[in-house]
Amino acid sequence: MKSLISLAALLVFQAGPAFAQNADLILFGGPIHTADPARPVAEAVAVEDGRIVYVGSRSGAFALSDGDTRRIDLRGAALFPGFTDGHAHLIGIGQRELTLDLSGAPSIAAAMQELAAWAAANPDGPIIGRGWIETHWPESRFLNRQDLDAAAPGRVVILTRADGHALVASSAALTLAGFAAETTAPAGGEIERDGQGEPTGLLIDAAMALISPAVPSETADARRRALQTGMQVYVGRGWTGMHNMSAAWGDVQQLEDLDAEGAVALRLYNAVDIDQAEPLFVSGPRGTDDGLVITRAIKVYADGALGSRGAALFEPYADAAGSTGLMQTTPDAILPSYRRALERGLQIATHAIGDRGNAAVLDWYEEVGAPATARWRIEHAQIVRPSDLTRFGEDGIIASMQPSHAIGDLHFAPARLGEARLDGAYAWRALVEDGAVVVGGSDAPVEVGSPLIEFYAAVARRDLQGYQGPDWHSDQALTREQALALFTTAPAYASFREDELGMIRQGFRADLTVFDIDLMTAPETAIPQGRALLTVVDGRIVFEAEVW
Repeated sequence: MKSLISLAALLVFQAGPAFAQNADLILFGGPIHTADPARPVAEAVAVEDGRIVYVGSRSGAFALSDGDTRRIDLRGAALFPGFTDGHAHLIGIGQRELTLDLSGAPSIAAAMQELAAWAAANPDGPIIGRGWIETHWPESRFLNRQDLDAAAPGRVVILTRADGHALVASSAALTLAGFAAETTAPAGGEIERDGQGEPTGLLIDAAMALISPAVPSETADARRRALQTGMQVYVGRGWTGMHNMSAAWGDVQQLEDLDAEGAVALRLYNAVDIDQAEPLFVSGPRGTDDGLVITRAIKVYADGALGSRGAALFEPYADAAGSTGLMQTTPDAILPSYRRALERGLQIATHAIGDRGNAAVLDWYEEVGAPATARWRIEHAQIVRPSDLTRFGEDGIIASMQPSHAIGDLHFAPARLGEARLDGAYAWRALVEDGAVVVGGSDAPVEVGSPLIEFYAAVARRDLQGYQGPDWHSDQALTREQALALFTTAPAYASFREDELGMIRQGFRADLTVFDIDLMTAPETAIPQGRALLTVVDGRIVFEAEVW
């Protein structure tokens, strides 16, 4: 029976040496990129009892082989340290697979056709979905309740925007939630209204909570299914780990239980939402004894999202002169929790997208005196004043960024921000060269959640059709080596595990990813067309493609 142990004991357990007699698994026959500066490439890798016991020549690895050793010939496929998504939402990834997914809808008309088809196939109960985004739609507007009412008459429908910072609700949902024309938005939220002052059904950021009475309660079994589904989706894409953001406390407990059953396929580092973090404040950092589920971070929201104009800016939006975005907290409200986290050895991960939001969080971290050793993070760090970029490296603040946001946002961010503010937008390379640790993630289910798309976005800084556009700062694209670090060594450091994760090195945990394409040499345009062939977590094969 696996059990929970203290972080100190966990690290002692994990740091034990690995000595090989006979390897369980040997991989060879393709390019092996280790991310280890002492040995960047190798011919073969041997694994025993969950750890890498040999990195070097093929003959040296084969010397550790016996009749029980599985030898895998890569046949030209490329082996990497296990790719870790540094910012994603496990429950949301699973729920996306199990509910109405509008992420591919090319227009309002198409989205509503999908809603109508779902309503017909699911005639009972509320309809919950997400993934719509209007920035590329020909109708050039947000969804509204009239759209939903026409597609699914009389039904309770709640559809969350792709970024998770806005939703649209049907008239039936608004009525069920007790919504009235005079309902006012809470601090940090906005209710969109039409020209007559009537609510359109669109609720932004904190106002989304107003619809909660209409949202059906999710059973523990349903959440368990979503968590397991999310893990299977992710290992199938080649991810070996995830920094699981905004985790509910109940989900942390579910994941620990799943690990006790041997049912955790993905290495998870949890960041619990601040409003559910009291048990973590009490317990301090915690982890399962095999190290597959660790909970050490607390997620905080400073502002909203750029697409829904909730990101907090110093100057008004270029396309909405009356708005500077929405702050979600204040120094008086959050600094006591920051100080308490520092005392308890907990990591803080604060969402900040706008330049005002990022500057505020940097100020708050400095005010509480968070040392570099605390490894506090800013999640997204999308729009930063150039004068604030150097503060990340100087203060030891980790920039947790999602490359795919830049290749999606390039179609609307210039209009939102204007040309001048693009100088500090998605500034991955400037942050790296200023000495900051930049962690790469996807923010799935906001984005697809593909390691290949994220890697491509980091090195190409173009959308999937090759478009970049003027003033999109191609100089902020990363080298292949820098991009590899985003998903290997950087997330290992950000989760306090750089001594055993993030590289293919003797003694390290055997988290390995095999793609059918060599990311370090393939043409940029070919990268998103690749696929995962093999995913190994803690020495265990958790995904293997049927056909190589």
